[in-house]
Amino acid sequence: MKNNVFALFATLLISLPLYVGAQVSFDEERLLERLKTLSSDAFEGRRTGEEGNAKARAYLISEFKKLNVKSFGSKYDHRFSFKVGDKEYNAVNVLAQFKGTEHPDKYIVVSAHYDHLGIQKGKIYNGADDDASGVAALFSFAEYLTKNPPKHTVVIAAFDAEELGLRGAKYFVEKMKNTTIVANINMDMISRSPKNEIYVVGTRYNESLKKIIEGFKNPTSTKILIGHDGTDGKQDWTYASDHGPFHAQKIPFLYFGDEDHPGYHHPSDDFENITPDFYKNTVKIILSVFTEIDKKGL
Repeated sequence: MKNNVFALFATLLISLPLYVGAQVSFDEERLLERLKTLSSDAFEGRRTGEEGNAKARAYLISEFKKLNVKSFGSKYDHRFSFKVGDKEYNAVNVLAQFKGTEHPDKYIVVSAHYDHLGIQKGKIYNGADDDASGVAALFSFAEYLTKNPPKHTVVIAAFDAEELGLRGAKYFVEKMKNTTIVANINMDMISRSPKNEIYVVGTRYNESLKKIIEGFKNPTSTKILIGHDGTDGKQDWTYASDHGPFHAQKIPFLYFGDEDHPGYHHPSDDFENITPDFYKNTVKIILSVFTEIDKKGL
């Protein structure tokens, strides 16, 4: 009788549809701890070219090393400079990678920006949601990919100088112009939503990504909404963050972000004001979408 029951149970399991995201796992408490650390006063708002930014960069590299994640190329830190008006800035992207098992010469870039607004009029702009939240999520990707090697080569990119005109992403895209980037997944402001809603932008520009999102079986209670893409009367986010330079080069992208809130570009964008369950759910959603892109390609 037991054998029959087990056989029936196995048959039922085989017949069930695949639950997208069920296999995705990462250390949720470490996700929150990393966000709390990156958005603490110790990093002084992480403004490009300033000491707090350098401290944040050192923290990012140390976390990648702890996870035994390889650098992109021979080093994690990729330096560049640019001018805004008469002022010259020295900035640094932090890049890691996982080599693809089936398509090593095709890249998926998972990105977030680690810079923010620094200290203004004596107040620290910690940028917990914008964008320590996206950067902390990069390490959740790293945790997952360490145990689940990707088919495509994945670049984990912590870009600098987003707040000064998407400079880090622009520099990276230019340097990678002779390579095949399958897609960019960009995370900017993913930890604070009283409505429990995360928006995804980019499906209107790529049919394959549209099918993935429309067919996505959400493993969480957080709503995923297509919008802010120039079709719904809302603010158009097509070029609003580091996915912009990818899109400008006709590289498919998905941008995940929550809507503006009272803390946006204010000193009140602190860890204490995030919505933790929403944040953890959002990272699960984005990581699950990534697994679909890596599995199916575009």
